[in-house]
Amino acid sequence: MKLSAITKRNIVRIIPFGIIWLVFGALFLWVEYAAIGNQENIPETAVRLDADILTFALTGITLIGLLVGLLELLFLNRLFEKKSFSVKITSKFLIYAAFFLILIFITFQIAASMEFGTSVFDERVWKKYVAFFFSITNVSTMIQLSFSLLVSLLYAEISENLGQNVLLNFFTGKYHKPVAETRIFMFADMKDSTSIAEQLGHIRYFEMLKSYYFDLSNAIVKNYGEVYQYIGDEIVISWKLKNGIAKNNCIHCYFDMKADLLKRKDVYLEKYGRFPDFKAGLHFGEVTTGEIGALKKEIFFTGDVLNTTARIQGLCNEYGVDLLVSKDLVDQLDLEHGYSVQIQGKPQLKGKIDALDLATVTLN
Repeated sequence: MKLSAITKRNIVRIIPFGIIWLVFGALFLWVEYAAIGNQENIPETAVRLDADILTFALTGITLIGLLVGLLELLFLNRLFEKKSFSVKITSKFLIYAAFFLILIFITFQIAASMEFGTSVFDERVWKKYVAFFFSITNVSTMIQLSFSLLVSLLYAEISENLGQNVLLNFFTGKYHKPVAETRIFMFADMKDSTSIAEQLGHIRYFEMLKSYYFDLSNAIVKNYGEVYQYIGDEIVISWKLKNGIAKNNCIHCYFDMKADLLKRKDVYLEKYGRFPDFKAGLHFGEVTTGEIGALKKEIFFTGDVLNTTARIQGLCNEYGVDLLVSKDLVDQLDLEHGYSVQIQGKPQLKGKIDALDLATVTLN
């Protein structure tokens, strides 16, 4: 069964949690081993390591990390989405602390039973756990888990704010030196944003904008798009050429975004009295991609295609349509089945020597 784009993205977001926990778990075990010198000096409250127990420990630590990532992604991140950073980190920390107490209770007894070569219900296993619980070994274990948890929570926050792909690109140094790429861009601009902002006021308009962007995100991920920038009420989405033309993802993304917003039209009207629809322009071309900035680093695209796409989107009102696509991009797509393409004209875009054929695309 082929995984969806959303499932693939979630897996990619969860895996780093497992790696973080595995690396720090192995590091802590090595430090303890080096400090003790040999297994004869190990405290009675600790489990003696052998190959099987070490494999069990590292596997368990990795699974804990993956579980933390899963909880972050599917539950806790949404639960504390509107909380401040300090409240969010503290609340999550307390929840995980309770979770770890239960987890240690289970895993310690399994490891102890492996050491004794007996059942987890053996009296010696229980006595060893009680001794461990009130020992410095337990304190050391909680400190280790807390450190790994703190690092993974900080990673989650940084990833959420920068974006998974941006963070990965920074770590790998992919764009440390400028790279030439061919990309598709969509500029999607909210309709009547000025009048909506005046009607709602700054605070309520900002709240609506957050909901609006959130409701668009699923369609973007599902169609392999990447959010490049949020510019006020405009969102800039990008695809590498092969990802954007595969299964007409860039066009399909537009219609999925429209459909997802329409599903929540009643919610917007009830809460804000206005429905935030949008218009969009699409084009493709070569850009130079690289890291830029002195006080704040970001992945930056530069090229004529961005200005051209912005101007294409700006002509939507003139042509009375919600979607304008350059004919050059239409020719790259397979729109023979399920779509209708209507050529709108060949305007002379500002700053362009050659006129550009524009089309609109509709679903059949």
